[in-house]
Amino acid sequence: MSSTMANWEEVSREEILKKFGRGVEKRIYRLPNGNEGEFYLRTGHSSVACLALTKDQQVILARQFRPGPAKILLEMPGGGMDGDETKEEAITRELLEETGYRGNAQFVTELLPDAYSTYTKNFFVITDCEKIGEPQVEYNGEEVEVVLMSLEQFREHIRTGQMTDIEGAYLCLDYLGLL
Repeated sequence: MSSTMANWEEVSREEILKKFGRGVEKRIYRLPNGNEGEFYLRTGHSSVACLALTKDQQVILARQFRPGPAKILLEMPGGGMDGDETKEEAITRELLEETGYRGNAQFVTELLPDAYSTYTKNFFVITDCEKIGEPQVEYNGEEVEVVLMSLEQFREHIRTGQMTDIEGAYLCLDYLGLL
């Protein structure tokens, strides 16, 4: 890192909005040239998501309405981390709540969602999944339908761009040597 890059100084920070564990924060930094820059950052809790595979290599996905794009998407199971739970505890809980499946979790990577967010996204591969119950969604704003598909269908699905966490999906496939 160049020496001027380290000279950014935070001048102020103001919470603009906070609701349901997410928010927007305004930060002002003094740049190395003396000017001030204003930035609006997305804040919130870190999240987890997984590429979950059954014993016969079927990908377990969650079909659910997503308010950002205002449509139903077919995505990898996941969600937010609660309180002091570990990443592994969070992804195990989320997979079970959303799909009714449990398996062997392996951490893949932690990603920065973009340059204007303060939280991280954590990705796991969960193998040898078995259905042990029915989905139990955690709050009223969520309805999930479980969908199973082959690895080839999943690769085709992520190529459409019609899901969140596409970069995590590719990194999970790469981790398993399945690209």
